[in-house]
Amino acid sequence: MQPQKMRKSRIIGRFEGELRGPMLVCIGAIHGNEKAGLRAISLMAKMLEVEPITNPWFMFKGLFLGIKGNAQAIRKNHRYIDRDLNRIWTPENVEYVRKTPHEKLTNEFLEMKEILEIIEYYYQRYQPEKLVVLDLHTTTARGGIFSIVSEAEESLRIGVELHAPVITGMLEGIRGTTLHFFNEEHFYPGTTSVVFESGQHDEPLSVNRAIAAITNCMRTLGCVSKDDVENRHDRLLIEHSTGLPKIAELAYCHPIQESDNFKMYPGYHNFQTVSKGEVLAADKNGDILCPEDGLILMPLYQKQGEDGFFIIRELVPFNPDDI
Repeated sequence: MQPQKMRKSRIIGRFEGELRGPMLVCIGAIHGNEKAGLRAISLMAKMLEVEPITNPWFMFKGLFLGIKGNAQAIRKNHRYIDRDLNRIWTPENVEYVRKTPHEKLTNEFLEMKEILEIIEYYYQRYQPEKLVVLDLHTTTARGGIFSIVSEAEESLRIGVELHAPVITGMLEGIRGTTLHFFNEEHFYPGTTSVVFESGQHDEPLSVNRAIAAITNCMRTLGCVSKDDVENRHDRLLIEHSTGLPKIAELAYCHPIQESDNFKMYPGYHNFQTVSKGEVLAADKNGDILCPEDGLILMPLYQKQGEDGFFIIRELVPFNPDDI
């Protein structure tokens, strides 16, 4: 497919309000087999189009832009083609991609270039005071939803308002994600980013929870009035966060390579309690033991991936009074 056609087909939906405001970019399926975000963005774009018809008082403030992540991997239902698109957002790679023509770029670098071009085009056209990138994901394991935030105060503020556990410190465990790049240091002033994990890949409610997260993000940013947001969005997110920590931090990340022959043992799910010394997985060198007491996050149950599992520690426990 020609790059021009790819850029055009990458936009899932766009909605510009009558009032000026922030620019919210929602990215779906930056990992090609995580498609709940795509569906959620598409449905949200349609809801925004019809809302003024059903609600004459509805006023949207800002610009909503929904885009596909790894378009080539989406078609193959793979996490990625050559390399993980959510591990290559380094300043060096971005500089290389910016100065290299489309026809000379290989798969994921071409995807990165098109994502950058679309976001930059609409940013320059709209000139928002604030740019927020909401990166929508799902996991191979079941058991809980959560958001991942950067060190920026605005990222944490948005993450908390999504009514799901907030995981901090992830930037230290992995490298080259959208969280690392989309901030004021590497992009435009006023830029911040948040990742939202809405559930397991094939779980139908993952789409609904992603819609709820987008809605709550728009409310937090002031794109929509609180009066226009139905309580069911909050209830859905809170329901699936019940009993989980409000805030947790990364304690350990287990990186893997394809040659490791990593295999996660069955039965683990997100936020499951694990103990130091517990056998969690195995690779070519034998059993892999849990390094410390904590909660397991994103145990890998698919062939493609760079991280076998994460261990997090609870900072702020769930409070029933938050419901």
